[in-house]
Amino acid sequence: MVREELQAASDELREAASTADGEIRDRIEGQADQLATLASAERGPDQGRLDRHMNILRELADDAGEGSDHVERALEHVEEYRKGVSGI
Repeated sequence: MVREELQAASDELREAASTADGEIRDRIEGQADQLATLASAERGPDQGRLDRHMNILRELADDAGEGSDHVERALEHVEEYRKGVSGI
């Protein structure tokens, strides 16, 4: 099962990474990989895991330079997916 919002977030991050360099590029790509894995995992992530990703994406948006719009859109996709996740 593909979780479309998480896959869309991963895709946005890959776009952001293409405009970044060095450590920030590595961090963005790492988040893209993790979200792609979550998008296709047998079981979806819980709220705590999503919150951690959202916090990282907020930090990355500040550091991503011209890719920040893509990071912000990725964050919006994760937030949208999170709305459908049961609470703790």
